[in-house]
Amino acid sequence: MTTTPHDPTTELPGRPPVVDLATWQAARDELVVREKAHTHEGDAIAAARRRLPMVEFDGTVEVVGPDGPVPFLDLFQGRDELIVYKHMWYDGAPHQGQCEGCTTTAWHMKDAVYLNARGVSFAIVTTGEWDEVASFVDFMGYTQPWYSVRDVDEPVGGDMGYLTCYLRDGDRVFLTYSTTGRGNEPVNGSLGLLDMTPYGRREGWEDNPEGWPEAAEAGAPVGGHGSPICWYWRTDADGIATWGPTGRPVPQWTRPGATPVETLGRQGQCH
Repeated sequence: MTTTPHDPTTELPGRPPVVDLATWQAARDELVVREKAHTHEGDAIAAARRRLPMVEFDGTVEVVGPDGPVPFLDLFQGRDELIVYKHMWYDGAPHQGQCEGCTTTAWHMKDAVYLNARGVSFAIVTTGEWDEVASFVDFMGYTQPWYSVRDVDEPVGGDMGYLTCYLRDGDRVFLTYSTTGRGNEPVNGSLGLLDMTPYGRREGWEDNPEGWPEAAEAGAPVGGHGSPICWYWRTDADGIATWGPTGRPVPQWTRPGATPVETLGRQGQCH
């Protein structure tokens, strides 16, 4: 039997209606109006962000990197603009016990070649002791510049878990912007792509159609109907969400030689 898009036999329970292409296009065109308004408002916010007042601070304050203590000015690498991701840190935790959210953010920014081409440098700082940090960076295979800002005050150190932007004018350094909450999402392009998919991010806070797969069930497989609570990127080697001794942030499974036998002695917590 041949079915048509409006034939009830083609409908999928708990899913949006099945329609012909012209009907879909009309609905899509209606949504585009809202998307364009969202884009234009984002442009206006970015314009306001560029007009925020700046905070000057001492650019000679020292941070610790692979070559020992260096002035914060070195992070600019001779450029005028700098973006820094402040990575949370758990002292004494095994590599797989570090923050899931920060690990994922860092993984999506493995290098900054395009930023560098536009005159912007990128670095990651964290409050861990440098020896621990260096071991973690090596374990993860990160290529970004990393530094320890332990015992360094804001706006270089302080609270972790967000992006900060700085401007250099000669030897003068200024804080220009910092994110809060979900403001780190621009780094993680995967989230934007997931927002375009039918099931979205599968997080409990999302507004989904009635009957959509339930979100956030501990133990659900990655890519299954529902993903574990708390940012859903800690799994075992088989891709099963777990907070147990074989769990680690998902990106760590892609590094060479990753095995499930490196057990987790202390659980990190996402914020």
